[in-house]
Amino acid sequence: MGLRAMAAGFGMLLGALVAASPASAVLDPSGDWPSAPISGERVDVDSTSPFGLADVGGEDVPATQAVVTFYPAVGASAQEPAPAVILLHGAGGVSRAREGRYAQELAAQGVAVAVIDIFRARDGGGFIQRLIAVTETMALADAFATLQYLDARPDVDASRVALMGFSYGGMSSIYAAYQQVVDVFQPRLPFAAHVSFYGPCVARFEDPTTTGAPILKLWGDRDAIMDPVACDALVEDLERGGSDVGVKRYDAMHRWDGGSRRWRAPAHIADCRFTVDTDGTVRDDNSFFTMTGPAMRAPAASFGQGIALGRFGSPPKRQAASMGSSVSIGFRAIAGI
Repeated sequence: MGLRAMAAGFGMLLGALVAASPASAVLDPSGDWPSAPISGERVDVDSTSPFGLADVGGEDVPATQAVVTFYPAVGASAQEPAPAVILLHGAGGVSRAREGRYAQELAAQGVAVAVIDIFRARDGGGFIQRLIAVTETMALADAFATLQYLDARPDVDASRVALMGFSYGGMSSIYAAYQQVVDVFQPRLPFAAHVSFYGPCVARFEDPTTTGAPILKLWGDRDAIMDPVACDALVEDLERGGSDVGVKRYDAMHRWDGGSRRWRAPAHIADCRFTVDTDGTVRDDNSFFTMTGPAMRAPAASFGQGIALGRFGSPPKRQAASMGSSVSIGFRAIAGI
């Protein structure tokens, strides 16, 4: 029930994508989603590995073969293309219990899913090393490259593709909503919606203008990596930039949907604060360093001590009722897309 409740949280934003799509997909607003034994298929997606936004399109940026697994939507065809969701994992990487489960649940309900593994494509090393070497801009490069791949599929409606991320990937899912980022990557179409599960609010853009796409942020009140004050400021930026932003907070720790076991991540970046300038330069607000490469990113990323991860703290049925009741509202939030 706890996992079903969590699924309902982002169902409230994706529902309108489904409702407006030619394909007959229906997300159960209760969050009690069915699953189907749908096998994912590795697909070829050409991407790049720019360290920062200012590097995108540069001659020295290495080409990268993105690691993407595609789950086709049940019932989709060229005559009835389906909406789609791109999933960006967190610092722990792709998980069968999270990304794999959502992919099968969404595909079973008529939503195509593309799961990106940004670490596997770049061999970033251990937990902390890959957070330094594999940047959010690289995740964005893979996300927009995957959006282009979906745009070329006749069974996907590229005008209704949502970007959803978890923790580290949740940050990138929000960054992709900024017009500055879209202008840099130049997709034919921007993302239709953005969902961030427990994505730390550590970076703010000097120019908060967004594409206008709706945004949903979800996190737990017992999550040590989430600073409510910083997140409130980020939400204000996004709303001032032109997006409708929904916020859902629950009695939960970090990564509450990643499986049944509780464990402790070795580090977190809750105390980091960055500003993205209009030219794409990223400045550390604490040290005033500019993030020009791993050597500068390492000291700026002031990793804190490990954080506990786990599931909901309050009764699962209460969580399910809380999240499920907001689903229909969220369905209507992006009905105009």
